[in-house]
Amino acid sequence: MKKFNIRKVLDGLTASSSSASAHPGPNQNDVIQETLQSEHFQLCKTVRHGFPYQPSSMAFDPVQKILAIGTQSGAVRLFGRAGVECYCQHESGAAVIQLQFLVNEGALVSALADDSVHLWNLRQKQPAILHTLKFNRERITFCHLPFQSKWLYIGSEKGNIHIVNVESFTLSGYVIMWNKAIELSSKTHPGPVVHISDNPMDEGKILIGFECGTVVLWDLKSKKADYRYNYDEAIHSVAWHHEGKQFTCSHSDGTLTTWNVRVPTKPVITITPHGKQPKDGKKPEPCKPILKVEYKTTRAGDAFMVMSGGLSYDTCCRRACLTVMHGKSTAVLEMDYPIVDFLTLCETPYPNDFQEPYAVVVLLEKDLVVIDLGQIGYPIFENPYPLSIHESPVTCVEYFADCPPELIPALYSVGSRQKRQGYSKKEWPISGGNWGQGTLSYPEIIITGHADGSIKFWDASAIMLQVLYKLKTAKVFERSLKGAKEEKQNTEIVDEDPFAIQSLSWCPESRMLCVAGVSAHVIVYRFSKLEITTEVVQLLEVRMQCELNDVDSPDPADHPPTPSTPAAHSSASPSQERDPFETQQSTTDEGPRDNVPCLKVRSSPLKQSPGYQVDLVVQLVWVSGEPPQQITSLAVNSSYGLVAFGNSNGLAVVDYLQKTLLLNMGLSELYSPSEPYQRQPRSPRKTRQPSGALSDNDGNNAAEEKSNKSPTSGSTSPFNSDDEHKQQRFIEKVMSKSRRFSKTVANDFARMSRKISSSTEQKTDQDAKDSFSRSRSSSVTSIERESREAVSSIHFMESFPRKTDSSASPSLWVGSTQGTLLMLALSLPPTGDQRLQEPVGVSPCGTLVRLKGGILTMAFLDSLGVIVPPLYEPWSEPNAPDEEKEKARRRRPASPAPTQEGQDSQYAVVCSEKQAKVLGLPSQSHCFKHNITESSFVLRADVVQMTAGLCLACFCANGHIMTLSLPSLRPLLDVNYLPLTDMRIARTFCFSNLGQALYLVSPTEIQRITYSQETCNNLQEMMGELFTPVETPEAPNRGFFKGLFGGGAQSLDREDLFGEIAAGKASRSLAQHIPGPQSMEGMKGAASGVVGDLARARIALDERGQKLGELEDRTAAMLASADSFSRHAHDMMLKYKDKKWYQL
Repeated sequence: MKKFNIRKVLDGLTASSSSASAHPGPNQNDVIQETLQSEHFQLCKTVRHGFPYQPSSMAFDPVQKILAIGTQSGAVRLFGRAGVECYCQHESGAAVIQLQFLVNEGALVSALADDSVHLWNLRQKQPAILHTLKFNRERITFCHLPFQSKWLYIGSEKGNIHIVNVESFTLSGYVIMWNKAIELSSKTHPGPVVHISDNPMDEGKILIGFECGTVVLWDLKSKKADYRYNYDEAIHSVAWHHEGKQFTCSHSDGTLTTWNVRVPTKPVITITPHGKQPKDGKKPEPCKPILKVEYKTTRAGDAFMVMSGGLSYDTCCRRACLTVMHGKSTAVLEMDYPIVDFLTLCETPYPNDFQEPYAVVVLLEKDLVVIDLGQIGYPIFENPYPLSIHESPVTCVEYFADCPPELIPALYSVGSRQKRQGYSKKEWPISGGNWGQGTLSYPEIIITGHADGSIKFWDASAIMLQVLYKLKTAKVFERSLKGAKEEKQNTEIVDEDPFAIQSLSWCPESRMLCVAGVSAHVIVYRFSKLEITTEVVQLLEVRMQCELNDVDSPDPADHPPTPSTPAAHSSASPSQERDPFETQQSTTDEGPRDNVPCLKVRSSPLKQSPGYQVDLVVQLVWVSGEPPQQITSLAVNSSYGLVAFGNSNGLAVVDYLQKTLLLNMGLSELYSPSEPYQRQPRSPRKTRQPSGALSDNDGNNAAEEKSNKSPTSGSTSPFNSDDEHKQQRFIEKVMSKSRRFSKTVANDFARMSRKISSSTEQKTDQDAKDSFSRSRSSSVTSIERESREAVSSIHFMESFPRKTDSSASPSLWVGSTQGTLLMLALSLPPTGDQRLQEPVGVSPCGTLVRLKGGILTMAFLDSLGVIVPPLYEPWSEPNAPDEEKEKARRRRPASPAPTQEGQDSQYAVVCSEKQAKVLGLPSQSHCFKHNITESSFVLRADVVQMTAGLCLACFCANGHIMTLSLPSLRPLLDVNYLPLTDMRIARTFCFSNLGQALYLVSPTEIQRITYSQETCNNLQEMMGELFTPVETPEAPNRGFFKGLFGGGAQSLDREDLFGEIAAGKASRSLAQHIPGPQSMEGMKGAASGVVGDLARARIALDERGQKLGELEDRTAAMLASADSFSRHAHDMMLKYKDKKWYQL
């Protein structure tokens, strides 16, 4: 029985006669048994890595040792020990203004800017909301949950305080109104509530801070204010002394006031920590507000006072600081970013005991810092979380699953030498939770390229993330004076990013790395475990321009043309031989720049540490005043020793073993003379447009220089002097702006604007020989007058570039932005010395197929449907002795199945922005075709290896993630997962093997997802546990005399005060209770603990009440029946009471 029939898959159209004639011979595909089915796929998020974007609040559980961070987008990130992380999201997306743990209860309360309060259950691996309370009439400004209490105090913008039962999430009838809290003689509103806390020694007294500067000590039992403390400056925070006799306030003028509880008239101490003290005894000059202060006591020494802000105004240029005051010493700790919040970690969770602080957690806008208070100099702890993804803005991401197992240890061994020194010797204090027990574990590596030219390798195995190694590509180049002044990095790509990484090609088996930067440079790296010093960095300068005749190129004697393309000119010279170019650059400041690269390679010796070391630098140079076009595609092959890259000017192939340029041709020249898709020559344009970030990714980077340009014409059309000067200034201006942005970012914007607009227009079918017309946005059209085809995909493979080939041979496959797949045959000399001396031949072989949209990816299958990977040379130490190097250098022999007459032994899978096709090789017959999308376009496509087989994975601009079987292109998965709202997602989305994918969900965070059913089923086991059963520490001993004379902490039965019996019910219009989607299940599944026990008791009471209600209904029905029977009996008695028995 045949496995597949030849058919159209998605569009339902029947195969045309032309496609039928291109199908392979009979029974050609019957031998390929596809094992992947739709049940093998399921889409779900796995884990989110990186620093929480735009943090807004923080909380810490001192018993469970779990840290929670809320963000302005409504997200909550939970951190335990290294590898234990969790991400939660509020549906409303409102900012999280405050977080409060139910200490050691496995629950978290979050207050949002939309005036809603939520209770999260943390006792399950994926936390869920149990209850929500939405306030309707008042804005929430502050929340406080006392230790081991079920009553939550909520302060409002109106100055009132409401009390919520966190067990049932219902409001109590007990309300503290602002007009009762302040003095009756006060004529002004005290402002919002900015602080609430209970007296550490008396739970019946709470301290209420109003924004205006008034502080009230409220007696909960008597429902009145005991004391009122007034100060002229606004209050930002309040901190108690653990004995409950004093408290400290921080104010908006940079002062700290310490008050005695029983002396409300004036503060005991008033200080301005950073203010200048006048000699005449006057009040110190005002400083910036002290936003927060914490006062923590120690049993053996002086207390710690920690505060943020309060610097004098004359230090406005200084960075944000955290001040630690301990005894007579004051330490000012500068931070890299503004402080959002900080918490002092203490040994005890009880507020009425000596706190014994040991660390301070400081949440910055773009970092998380933990300071060790126990060591001299206050060193910071080494952060084990992967929070440095955004250290420099991410410009590209690649994901490699199922890597060689020895790769991660090799990268870790060289990366461990890069670690900073001076960290605290103690263990990381946030150590809660347990790791997952998942069995699905295979080596995974994520590579991120950054705007500063750095590349980071991350170990992403087992849904964790840990940095392995960091490579700085900018060390290869000379730094300008402007770049030498390091500024604080931004999370957005700034103007000064000439070293930004645009794309990279990495071979995990051979460990060869090739990097392309925005300044039109390519760097080839080899991996070595030995340190070396490179005296001269090998440099190859390439002049790429799309011209058949060129007289403005350098002298042929200095730069001989490449044999395969007479019109293309290049130069290859070591760095010390670049003096002519430097001289030319300096002497032609007012003329057009020519043959000058954008960056200058360093001329001094380069010390290269173990890891990735520079082997070759390739730079594209300016051509007649026009900057080089940025590189759009890149590929490296260690078996061939070749690097290929392309842009809108054409394709270049470099032999990095011989350090020579093999090919430099425009795409129009790669078409064969009889090629039906060959573009027609057009007249030269009148103006040149600059390259860079204002161009799009489909090759529309600038108007093309035409192939029929006159041999005597210059590099630009003639102008008068004024026009030429204006044009040159325009080019330089746009170039300075556009080139410094990552090209891919602007490419995506241009492509999106063009293609989304084109999707709304009426689509008409065109002949296959015509180019596919695309509408453009006005912004793109104003910059680019004409369309230029660019290289969009490159692939090295042992394949059949010609129909007449009987066996596979080295070849290069090139896809263009116009949907054309071009083939080039490679002729490699034998290995050994001949490979280093004899030239490599490159021969264009014409086109194979044309698809709608630019080609994104390609792959090759053998006759059994198994993917054929590109050949590679196994890694060997490049700096080893020559005899060992020669022994290790051998090209893996190709082992393709010999072709039989009438049959194909290979299949080429080609995917474009609109279509996917499978072709048989060497016959070049069309086997299968699938129209992926009509109204949208594919942003990323990859052929990936699943556990059960191969598939083609696609991510579309409309948010759909799709997978297609191979080779039949049968749809297996189509999920509307992620509407494209941010171009960052389009730029960084990538698939990997075994059903893994990721994208940059924010400037600081990576979101990993899976489309594998197997991974989804095992996800719960792989995830760590946040809550672990831990005994709550014992309460502090009151002591004999305190117990005898009542000097210890006084408890309060809050149920008697706030319960419905004593306080009544709250107004229904004040807040609305919304049960969470998993409230009942979460409460039933809660383990031991106050919240869990009370929740189960409430459920039991609800069930009992329901049964009692049913019993009451039945009793009432029986009573009504008995009453009816009694009436009927009485009526009968009255009727027959006067009659004799014989009258009845």
